[in-house]
Amino acid sequence: MAKITKEAALAYHAEGKPGKIEVVPTKPYSTQTDLSLAYSPGVAEPCLEIQQNPDDAYKYTSKGNLVAVISNGTAVLGLGDIGALSGKPVMEGKGLLFKIYGGIDVFDIEVNEKDPEKFIQAVKAIAPTFGGINLEDIKAPECFEIERRLKEELDIPVMHDDQHGTAIISSAGLLNALEVAGKKIEDVRIVVNGAGAAAISCTKLYVALGARKENILMLDSKGVITDDREKLTPEKKEFATGRRDIHTLEEAVKGADVFLGLSKGGVLSQEMVRSMADMPIVFALANPTPEITYEEAMEARPDVLMSTGRSDYPNQINNVIGFPYIFRGALDTAATAINEEMKLAAVRAIAALAKKPVPDVVNEVYQVNNLTFGKNYFIPKPVDPRLITEVSMAVAKAAMDSGVARKHITDWDAYAAHLKNIMGQESKLTQQLYDTARRNPQRVVFAEGIHPTMLKAAVEARNEGICHPILLGNDEMIAKKAAELELSLEGIEIINLRHDREAPRRERFAQLLAEKRARQGYTFEEANDKMFERNYFGMMMVETGEADAFITGVYTKYSNTIKVAKEVVGIKEGYDHFATMHILNSKKGTFFIGDTLINRHPSTATLTDVARLMEGAVRVFNHEPVIAMASYSNFGSDTIGSPAEVHEAVRILQEEDPNRLIDGEMQINIALDRELRDRKYPFTRLNGHNVNTLVFPNLSSANAASKLLQYMAGDVEVIGPLQIGLNKPIHFTDFESSVRDIVTITAVAAIDAIVSKHNCTENCLIKK
Repeated sequence: MAKITKEAALAYHAEGKPGKIEVVPTKPYSTQTDLSLAYSPGVAEPCLEIQQNPDDAYKYTSKGNLVAVISNGTAVLGLGDIGALSGKPVMEGKGLLFKIYGGIDVFDIEVNEKDPEKFIQAVKAIAPTFGGINLEDIKAPECFEIERRLKEELDIPVMHDDQHGTAIISSAGLLNALEVAGKKIEDVRIVVNGAGAAAISCTKLYVALGARKENILMLDSKGVITDDREKLTPEKKEFATGRRDIHTLEEAVKGADVFLGLSKGGVLSQEMVRSMADMPIVFALANPTPEITYEEAMEARPDVLMSTGRSDYPNQINNVIGFPYIFRGALDTAATAINEEMKLAAVRAIAALAKKPVPDVVNEVYQVNNLTFGKNYFIPKPVDPRLITEVSMAVAKAAMDSGVARKHITDWDAYAAHLKNIMGQESKLTQQLYDTARRNPQRVVFAEGIHPTMLKAAVEARNEGICHPILLGNDEMIAKKAAELELSLEGIEIINLRHDREAPRRERFAQLLAEKRARQGYTFEEANDKMFERNYFGMMMVETGEADAFITGVYTKYSNTIKVAKEVVGIKEGYDHFATMHILNSKKGTFFIGDTLINRHPSTATLTDVARLMEGAVRVFNHEPVIAMASYSNFGSDTIGSPAEVHEAVRILQEEDPNRLIDGEMQINIALDRELRDRKYPFTRLNGHNVNTLVFPNLSSANAASKLLQYMAGDVEVIGPLQIGLNKPIHFTDFESSVRDIVTITAVAAIDAIVSKHNCTENCLIKK
């Protein structure tokens, strides 16, 4: 973990626009009509609707996706009572986490008031603005009364995350750690060092999950809390013990199964850890210095199951695993509260997620090969993209089942898709691709079966139900690699094309290829040698109908793959070239870009083929193609080089079909800015239309444009490269492709196979 300096932290918060969050418009505002709808006079209509039915505020305003992060600055992180204004950077940071992990908008509210009653009244007065309230960094014991009163007196979810966030995540971790240790929660002895808001809430939730109060010892700064101590708060009194023979932490932890630390650094010694029961569970959550360091605990007891609040050690107890998704589920059901049922649902969902195979993106972030459930991984990582669906859906269901939901979700698949979409994990287009492929799964061959990325992609594609995978490669090596990655190969066919049993098929494929390419000088012997190569063998499987589609390219050179594809499956009749395109899905719309991979220096004839091929492909994706032929010049302003080639291609294509929406050559800004284009060049055939398809003059510009957009624009989803123009569904990846990239290309390949079988060319499968 990088060392955070004072200078770096201050620069981060000050540079550019100060702070970490901002408000952005969500509706059009460029015309007078837009402004009249947004404000006066149009705004009166939703006001009157809300007056008649207050719940319509969820329909006409941002209330249903807006949370207040409210603090008085009396217990800010480890800084203590630093005041409301000083705590504002923390509240902004909490707002940032709400947004990036849960898609939830936040106003941070710093209330300069320490009197609990006045604080409560201030929060109640502003509550109509929000769909939920996250109380933050308010000291104990006042925080207990503040939360209790607000929950009783408001009809929106209220949660003090310092209490319940830590409780929910640590409870999920405890359930899983106990499972790893082979212990039951009702039997274990638990020591809680600390008696603040988080410690009390954690202990209450442990009891709700089955821990017995008589098995719990809680300590504060004075030692073990006993029931004969005077002036105990109600919260401490609930967990006071009647034992008089134990006073210190050292005495309390002897023989204990679980230590929960929410106190201060360095208070748990190695000797204390050695005195605990077999496979002790130590949650040392003081920040930034835990009660005992990870290294010290491991040295003292190699069998310890350890959690801290730090991201640089395994099993981090991090509240971000919980609060964005708990509020997400509560907001999406317009819940009146976050109750115990919802918190327990979150606990169980988080615990269950840690037992599922970990997505490739998580392994990549933490630079490990494969995280698996066990001693070093019993809590999901904060970057796990599945948290929003698993936890939010569990919380939403619990809200409905417990009777606090004002809005009921009926289509849970659609809700899961919506959650993925708002977080940019999976767009509607990607969902449509997967759904279409699932309706008729095809047999898809994966060329590099031993490559971990392609192997994971094949397994995920099977799990998604979008294809029946076939892996090419050494079966023993693939099985070994799958075992290392803990991947199940059930239902996946593996073909070792070099095995003797494949000799008859190699010879049959060789004979067919030799006959097909006889006039190009092929002999049977030459073709038979080529059948030991994955690309030749796999493409011949598709050519002969023994498979439906083929995926290659993780470590195969494009030039070689292109050559093989032309030889084995050939280019579609009526074309002399084939191409690839990328789909860019953005807030400004869906754009199709070509040719991004195949044709390096296209001639006029090549450009016309590419444009025609993209025209058909765009229609398959249920868009009406509006094509701009791109260049660095506009409509003949340069008459040599590539602009001339593009200009001539446009002339041919327009003459070929007078109704075709295509024009150029033109610069990118002219292509995409309809108002500018129509004003400056009113003669264009694209007048009044928004361009969605861009054909570039050469491979350099097309590839650079797609890569630049992918790198610069974080909200752009990129799908591709997608092959267009071959007789069979042969699709390419590259060494940079992630598992999800390959799975998406696999879905497209499967759809390509379905389209080919049904001989449909447009609007036949993928619906808007």
